[in-house]
Amino acid sequence: MISTTRRTALSLAAAAALSLAAMPFVTAAQAADSIKIGILSLTSHSPSIIAEGKGYFDEQDLDVEFVMFQAAQPMAVAIASGDIDFGMTAISGGLISLAEKGAIRVIGGALQETPEIEGQKILVSQKAHDAGVTSPDKLAGHSFGVTTAGSSFHYMAHKIADKAGFDRSELKITPMQKVPAVIAALKSGQIDSWSIVPNIAGALTKGPEVVEIGKISDYIENYQVTTVFTSTKHATEDRDLVTRFLAGLSKGIDDYNAAFVDKTMGEDQVAEIIGMVHEYVYADQPLDKAGPRIAAGAMRINAGAKLNLASVEDQLAWFQSEKLAPEGVTMADLVDSSYVETY
Repeated sequence: MISTTRRTALSLAAAAALSLAAMPFVTAAQAADSIKIGILSLTSHSPSIIAEGKGYFDEQDLDVEFVMFQAAQPMAVAIASGDIDFGMTAISGGLISLAEKGAIRVIGGALQETPEIEGQKILVSQKAHDAGVTSPDKLAGHSFGVTTAGSSFHYMAHKIADKAGFDRSELKITPMQKVPAVIAALKSGQIDSWSIVPNIAGALTKGPEVVEIGKISDYIENYQVTTVFTSTKHATEDRDLVTRFLAGLSKGIDDYNAAFVDKTMGEDQVAEIIGMVHEYVYADQPLDKAGPRIAAGAMRINAGAKLNLASVEDQLAWFQSEKLAPEGVTMADLVDSSYVETY
């Protein structure tokens, strides 16, 4: 767990300046609302980091603590248990099951496959490529790495099979639990294939162990890769809190797109943002090496957390068809569409 320090420092300074006479006038209404945001160590989680670093959450009177995760499903469980308040990651079977139980709601959209931006890549190990897996239609009979069964990686694998024209069962889905484990297995040839966002894919294909053979946008149209979600309690009972969170996040999204996608931001501003993101993404590498990886190949995140309902509905149908989510779950169970623009 990593806590931010901006508001903590400000609060301590303010407390030191208060006289005993003034203290009775400090009320709970004046205190910031503390929230915990789940993030993965991926560039696509930059908007929350930027919003905290630039003070956009401060503007909404929110005191933020980030909690790091290695996969989507544990984040969903943490939302349901109240260990964190907000998350931004892919829809998973676990998230849908928790939505059926009335624990979680999707409240917005995040990472989006769009035609004008290079999106997620389909990769194979050099070993598999040498064995003839030179395009996605040749993946039948080969292994495909995922974090967990019912993850977005699992969904992408089956959508590749559907479009390529072979049975889903011909792909050997191989759960590895964590993204770093999938990377290691692909590079060593323990698994044959995987799909991942372009900045990670680009770094992998620079080496001799991994080869790109396709892109997800050719197999899934307008894919809503990740969503923003919270607990059902927050969505239904804490509307002001959720609205303020989305307002701060949206400003972070705007800066993320300007810096990394549209490239309309000045160099000094981009460098400042890369420095913020580097505290959580590729933090084990020096900034001069991590910076280009953070900036390279970023995908668009929907302005205002706009949500592609058609894509979410397709994902829900897939989870149910594979018996990875309860049949009775509806879009109304999964999504609260009252917070953001939808399409």
